Amino acid sequence: SLSNDEIISGLKEALNIGIDKAGAKASALDGFNKNDLVRIPFPKEAKKMEDKLRLVGMGAQVDSFEIALNRAAELAAKEAAPIFIQAIKSMTVSDGMNILKGEDNAATQYLSKTTRDSLYARFKPLIQKALKTVEVTKYWNPLASRYNKIPLTTKVNPDLEDYTTRMAIEGLFKLLAQEEKKIRDQPAARVTDLLKKVFVNE
Repeated sequence: SLSNDEIISGLKEALNIGIDKAGAKASALDGFNKNDLVRIPFPKEAKKMEDKLRLVGMGAQVDSFEIALNRAAELAAKEAAPIFIQAIKSMTVSDGMNILKGEDNAATQYLSKTTRDSLYARFKPLIQKALKTVEVTKYWNPLASRYNKIPLTTKVNPDLEDYTTRMAIEGLFKLLAQEEKKIRDQPAARVTDLLKKVFVNE
């Protein structure tokens, strides 16, 4: 049988490994842009705008705009680890038992519950800076302007910084859930003796 200390230590180890791998994937060049699971698309509330712009031959500009959003998310993802690590340090025995006996993404859910607000606060200034760096408005403003001139359309102006920040956080949790499931399901992903001991008894 495992002691509580072993369970908590094993879960913290698993989370740290998952965070490292998910963060590396998310923050790599094209970590968001070329991963269909997390790629940030044209804002959903402006979907009609995207369709009409593509119809009038502005597909390349729409694509450039989407790439800019994903580049901003990749940049922000580099800053997630310290926030996750702080949450892991605060894990209680009760938290650990719930995670161990929980669903395949129970640890990810725990981190989502305990870090989402902090991630938003940390990510948004980085997203704002990144969107300015890649001059995302250079793509968005002409697109929105062109669309808003089309007769009988609903005018659009979504908050791109909020949209990109929330999508970046959501994508990061999706990647983390993937890594957590690997550790739970695949013995080869349990790369330390403690992980093998904790998850074989799950």
